[in-house]
Amino acid sequence: MCAVILVCGASVLTSCSDDKDSDIENLSEKIIGKWIVADRNGESMPTNGKIVLTFVSPTKAYLSASLNKRPEVGTEWYDQMEAVVVISGNKITLTMHPDEHTTFVEDYDITAINNNEFTANCKITRTVDGNVVRSKEDIIRYEKVADYSGAVLGLWECTDLTGIETYNDANARLEFYANGTYKYWRKNTADQWEAVTTREFQDYFVDGTLLATRWKNQGEAELREWWEIESLSASEMVWKALRGKADGSTTVQTMKWKRVLL
Repeated sequence: MCAVILVCGASVLTSCSDDKDSDIENLSEKIIGKWIVADRNGESMPTNGKIVLTFVSPTKAYLSASLNKRPEVGTEWYDQMEAVVVISGNKITLTMHPDEHTTFVEDYDITAINNNEFTANCKITRTVDGNVVRSKEDIIRYEKVADYSGAVLGLWECTDLTGIETYNDANARLEFYANGTYKYWRKNTADQWEAVTTREFQDYFVDGTLLATRWKNQGEAELREWWEIESLSASEMVWKALRGKADGSTTVQTMKWKRVLL
């Protein structure tokens, strides 16, 4: 009986150990795909702070983000910035060089992963000319997403806007081009659509479900906006965004679009 108990006990312990490690088994295979930040430290991430990671192999990934929390210091616009990836056990390290002076290192200690999401203890370190200028640690959760980068191309007309208005309103057409630029159209007083011609540039990227735009009117400061594509078919598209408010709360904004066939 003692022998039987010992054998069963060993079996139970082994099973528990396997269950604990099963989440990170074959991490090099499970991490392949496109992932977007869902929440940080248990709180939902506002859309303007989201980044997308695309792991194309166990040694290469790409990062996309539009960040300008401190525009007086500098802004960041990363459309598929390449990252070197190292995977060891349940740890993933991404190293990126946005310019010749700057290095980003993101260390992910994966605590759980499945086909739809992964959770990790994350440490981000930024160095400039070898000196650490920023270091931050968080618990972060990513969700796997589809990629709408090709499907968004073409001309779209806004049909509905709910929630607070930001820079966009319901009087809008947007035409997305494959080169990362777009055109903004508005209806004039004669009820005719005309392209806005007062902008120095109009850039966008779509990576996964994240859609980021930036533009600059002549003689004015650069502006940006962030959306997540909730759904997209051949004829209709829906955007949503989680916005932070001045009082610390959040609100959801949505826009609906129909494709315009010329």
